Amino acid sequence: MEAIKGFFSSADLMPMLSDWVVKIIIALLIYLIGKWIAKRVTNFVRKLMDSRNADPTLINFLGNVVYAVLLIAVILAALDTMGLPVTSLVAVVGAAGLAVGLALKDSLGNFASGVMLVMFRPFSKDDVVEVAGVTGKVKEVRIFSTILTTPDNKQVVIPNGQVASDTITNYTANDQRRVDLVFGVSYDDDLKVAREVLTRICANHPKVLGEPVTNIFVLNLGDSSVDFAVRPWAKTEDYWAVWGDLLEQGKVELEAAGCNIPYPQTDVHLHHQNPLADMLKG
Repeated sequence: MEAIKGFFSSADLMPMLSDWVVKIIIALLIYLIGKWIAKRVTNFVRKLMDSRNADPTLINFLGNVVYAVLLIAVILAALDTMGLPVTSLVAVVGAAGLAVGLALKDSLGNFASGVMLVMFRPFSKDDVVEVAGVTGKVKEVRIFSTILTTPDNKQVVIPNGQVASDTITNYTANDQRRVDLVFGVSYDDDLKVAREVLTRICANHPKVLGEPVTNIFVLNLGDSSVDFAVRPWAKTEDYWAVWGDLLEQGKVELEAAGCNIPYPQTDVHLHHQNPLADMLKG
C-alpha cells in the first residue's frame, strides 16, 4: 500500500496531469485553427474555380473533397501533438478501411462514379437529362448520388453507379433541337394541299428556325392514313412551345383546307344466312 501511495503521490501526479492538460489544449487549438484554415482554403479554391467559370457541380464536389482531406490532416496533427502513435493509428485505420471498403464496395463504386461524372461532365447543373429511366433537371451531383427534379417537381436520388453505367440523354446540351411531328391525312385528300398547309404553319411560326431548314415528307402509307413527317428546328428552350403550337395548328389548318384526319376504325360486315335454304341445297 505504501508503494502504491508513493506511485500516485501528488508530486508525480501533478506534473503528469499538467503535461496532459497542456497537450490537450494545444491539440484543441491545432484542431480549431486547422479547421478555420481548412474552411478558408476551401473557400479560396471555390472562388478560384468560380473565377475561371468552372462548372458549379465541379466546384461543389472538389470543394467538399478538399475540405475533407484538410480536416483529416488537421485531426492527425492534433492527435500527434497529444503523443498518440499516429503512424500506428493510420495503419490500423487503413486495415479497418480495407475491411469497411469490402463491405461497402457499392458505396465506393458510387463514389468513384461520382468522381468520373464530375471529371468528364456529361451534364451540368440545371441540364434536363434522362438517366436510369428518370427524366428531370439536374439539381446536384453529390459524392454518392445525383439529384434530379422531375417535371412534376419530385426529387429523385439516383446512385452515381447507375448514372455512370446507364445511357445518358442530355436534352439541353445543344442550343437547338429538332421537333418531330407526324400528321395523317386521308387517302382521298390532295397531298399537295396538305403539304402546303404544313409548310405554311411551320414558316409562319415565330419560334421555328430558318436554319436548319424544315423537312416535310411522306413518312408512311398507313392502314387508314397517309402520314406526313414534319421536322422543324427550334431553340432548345422553345421546343415544347413549338411542339404544342404546331400540333394544334396543324389539325385546325388541315381541316380548314378540307383535309380529313382519319383515325383507326374497323369495318364489320354481317352476312345473313338461311339455315333452311342451306339444308335444301344440301
